[in-house]
This record gives sequence, C-alpha cells and structure tokens, in this order.
Amino acid sequence: MEVKGYIHSFESFGTKDGPGIRFVLFLQGCPLRCLYCHNVDTWEIKDKKMVMTAQEVMKEILKVKGFIKTGGVTVSGGEPLMQPEFLMELFKLCRENRIHTALDTSGYIFNEKAKKVLALVDMVLLDIKHINPEKYKILTSVELENTLKFAKYINEINKPTWLRYVLVPGYSDDEDDLHEWAKFTSQLKNVERVDILPFHQMGQYKWEKVGKEYKLKDTPTPTRELIDKAEGIFRSYGLKMLDK
Repeated sequence: MEVKGYIHSFESFGTKDGPGIRFVLFLQGCPLRCLYCHNVDTWEIKDKKMVMTAQEVMKEILKVKGFIKTGGVTVSGGEPLMQPEFLMELFKLCRENRIHTALDTSGYIFNEKAKKVLALVDMVLLDIKHINPEKYKILTSVELENTLKFAKYINEINKPTWLRYVLVPGYSDDEDDLHEWAKFTSQLKNVERVDILPFHQMGQYKWEKVGKEYKLKDTPTPTRELIDKAEGIFRSYGLKMLDK
C-alpha cells in the first residue's frame, strides 16, 4: 500500500530553504505551538489541503527538475517528521533521481523513525528556537531536551546542517542566552552556517483566520542594531554567518 502524505502546499522555486533554487514541500501537522508561527494553519493534520503519494509529489518535482538541478527539494511544515514514512518514500525517490534533499525541522521529534529519515536526507535545516529550557517552552509549548539530543545526533552522524535562529525582541534576544546558544552550537562540527531570521508579523492574519489569539501582535521587528549584535555574538564563537 502506498504511503500518503498530508500536504499543506508546495512552492516550485524557493530560494530561502537550502542551497540553490528548491522545490519546497510544506507538510501538515506540528506538535509545537510557536508564538510567532507564520504557518499556524499547518498545526492540525486534519486541516490538510491535499493528500498525495510520494510518487505523485515526485511527478510535480520532476516538472521543475531542470530549474532545481543546482538546488533540490526541501521538506518543511509544520513539522515534517510527524510523517516519517512519507518522508522516507519521498527521499528514496529523490535519491533515485539524483535530486538533493533537505529536511527543515525543529528537531523535537527524535526517535528511531526520525533516525531512518535522517539516513536518507542529504542535509538538515535545524531551528533551535532557544537555549534556555523555560524560555523555549514559553515560545513553543514543548520541552527543549529532544531538540538538543537531535542536534547532537546529527553531529555524530556528520549530517551537513544549517542552523536557524528566530530573533524575537523580548523573547529570544537576551545577550546571555545568545552566548549560551552560540556556545552549544559552536561544538557541532557538522554545522555549515547559521541564519538569523528576524521576527516579522507577516503570519498574523493566519491566526485571525483560524480564530486563534496572536500574542505577539505588539512585538516589534528587531532593529538592525539588535540583529548585528546577535550576529556579532555568534561570529565570536566561530559560527559561520552569511556575509551581508
């Protein structure tokens, strides 16, 4: 029986989710409840927009293969590791077609199935949203421990990784926390680069659309000064950032 994926949407020519131009697939379902989530409509699997087999998704990917040959396929969400069987099928098909793959994840789901997925994917985009366990739970509603275990595991298997950090004024901009985050991540030798993602309000309308309260409506976007400060701290630990 073919494994079916619960899909929110896909983007044929993504440029922000891994190297090169990429086909980005957004899967439905997420166990986190991030305060700043800009895809709040992906939380519940039952709210999927499409149900497709890995073979059907592959047909869509092959339509744009010529455009993504120096890039590849990125699977995001939601949290894609909620659908590990589908991921395994899709990543196997990508390998057969010599298409580079990336997994965009929070690292929260860390189990044997996740390890099987990681064995098949070419690289990971890991979003470590905070280093302080209490503040992490405030931001996401879940515990930090699994994500740190996930980060250590992909370092052990030397899986090429880009780290992401969402900079939210008043939540994830404390100087001591930034130092601790950099101290931990600088020990991960598989990390190729770090991207700071400045908080924005662009997903607010989705919260209103699904009838949920958006608690960060009065939170400002980070200033250039704050972004530069965070970048400076990360660089001081030897972390590689994109040049401006």
